[in-house]
Amino acid sequence: MEILKHECGIAMVRLRKPLAYYKKKYGTCFYGLNKLYLLMEKQHNRGQEGAGLGCIKLNSHPGNEYIFRERALGSGAIQEIFANVKKGISNEIASKHDEELPFAGEVYIGHLRYSTTGRSGISYVHPFLRRNNWKARNMLLCGNFNMTNVEEIFQMVIDEGQHPRIYSDTVLLLEQLGNELDKEHRRLHDRYKAEGLDGIALTRKIEDNMEVTNVLHDKARLWDGGFVICGAIGSGDIFALRDPHGIRPAFYYVDDEIVVVASERPVIQTTMNVAIDDVHELTPGSAISVNRAGEVKITDILGEQKNERCSFERIYFSRGSDADIYEERKALGRELAPAILKAVNYDLDNTVLSFIPNTAEVAYIGMIEGLDDYRRGEQIKLIEQLDASAPGYYRQIEQIISHKLRVEKLAIKDIKLRTFIAEGESRNDLAAHVYDVTYGLVKPGVDNLVVIDDSIVRGTTLKQSIIRILDRLHPRKIVIVSSSPQVRYPDYYGIDMSRMGEFAAFRAAMALLKERRMSKVIDDVYGKCKAQENLPKEEVVNYVTEIYAPFTDEEVSRKIAQMLTPSGTRAEIEIIYQSLTGLHKSIPNHPGDWYFSGNYPTPGGNKMVNRAFINYYEGNADLRC
Repeated sequence: MEILKHECGIAMVRLRKPLAYYKKKYGTCFYGLNKLYLLMEKQHNRGQEGAGLGCIKLNSHPGNEYIFRERALGSGAIQEIFANVKKGISNEIASKHDEELPFAGEVYIGHLRYSTTGRSGISYVHPFLRRNNWKARNMLLCGNFNMTNVEEIFQMVIDEGQHPRIYSDTVLLLEQLGNELDKEHRRLHDRYKAEGLDGIALTRKIEDNMEVTNVLHDKARLWDGGFVICGAIGSGDIFALRDPHGIRPAFYYVDDEIVVVASERPVIQTTMNVAIDDVHELTPGSAISVNRAGEVKITDILGEQKNERCSFERIYFSRGSDADIYEERKALGRELAPAILKAVNYDLDNTVLSFIPNTAEVAYIGMIEGLDDYRRGEQIKLIEQLDASAPGYYRQIEQIISHKLRVEKLAIKDIKLRTFIAEGESRNDLAAHVYDVTYGLVKPGVDNLVVIDDSIVRGTTLKQSIIRILDRLHPRKIVIVSSSPQVRYPDYYGIDMSRMGEFAAFRAAMALLKERRMSKVIDDVYGKCKAQENLPKEEVVNYVTEIYAPFTDEEVSRKIAQMLTPSGTRAEIEIIYQSLTGLHKSIPNHPGDWYFSGNYPTPGGNKMVNRAFINYYEGNADLRC
């Protein structure tokens, strides 16, 4: 299984009653913090490079801190930040009342980070914090996003007279929204000042009437990308804004005690112990916001545009415990049954069926169901051809129905082997032992072996480990099945797939062009991409699609199989990919497929894929776009 780094995870909690209420009902003033911990831990799959949390207290007295933040790096970041929070609370518990303890607040914001830009370090871990002496001008910001027009945003910020400290999309968004927050604060200040208010009364009036949607309206329209942007204002307002195409996911739950926002629906269901219908998807282009008084609003900020919800989110990234995702992954497996039958020449008696642990298991169930449907259909045909009056009729039926699918767990994920001390073939030999296999289930030289994975993107693990270890069982043929289509294009909306040369499908298409003396296609695509470099993103066309145009999907798959087959492999190797038609049939409500089709949902995607091809052509393949 190839581990793909992908989009981040977000979690927000807003308590709607005083802390004393939760202390009395639930026995702790850290009710919100505990919920945040569960939301983050149950989304651990979404970010293992870092994590952070922020907390805001609504009723802190002057001279006392009211914004708290904790961040850490590494796969154990969640445990580390909450351990540090617990330690800080323990140090203060003897000298302060419950409500005065650090991180005992009404507003919580959490983030799990996967870097898709190559930038690392604690300074890049969310939430980012903007400080100000006015509570209503402080802001915590985090998000699950990538912007494709960072250069444009950077220039906009400079043109407004600001001086960004770091060239980072998160910093730039914080600068933009912080400037809009200042404008909203000034608007209210001037309004209530004119009404005769001053001092603390003026401050309270501003805090009680902040409208965070005013902060979002203008600047969010300038963003090109996939995003869920979450913010918390020092006065207690919170918001979560989703991109207009719904590229990145967001769900929320509201009752009279709490408002919860997270990247995945089942995470909220489990954390809050609520039914599926109680958790709502945030409409693309809309923001959910809660003001200081705890009033909840859903506001259309950007307008809902063409549905481009991410299909890879359903195939691989989100937890399979979501009811809809579970059925979709099964459907992906079922869709592959006809191609698998053709690959094994319809010989199910001599075919062992398995999967690559652990994320492909649900697609495997669907694959088995699809093959079982075919098997039962064939059995019915055979039974119908029997003569019911002939001797041994029932024995013949029993013999026909005794043929069952050979469903086995062959591949077993073994320990994470350390290969850093090895080089060359020695390293490859160690990598081949990442998986182990169950011996004695395959008839050598007779059986086909079908193994399903959820995706084959780079093919590194397949070549270095999986095929090598499966070949030790001496099958006649190994069929590797991907429940997703060929990944042909980079993603620029939050998934760490940004360089052309990483993709097995791209390498295969390039090899086919060179083998068939069609290198002029490569040069032409480069020329067309280069000619667009200085065009506005809205005018750019994705010409990289022409790299694949001369070939069928099957031709590319055959070349991938050839390239990923290790030397010395004895079994015949075939690789089957999901079709785009099968993908959309299985996942009808999440049609975003740009990494498969090249149909980017925003203009910035087209501009960046052309840049990625130019980098590859010019020998800058390691550059991230």
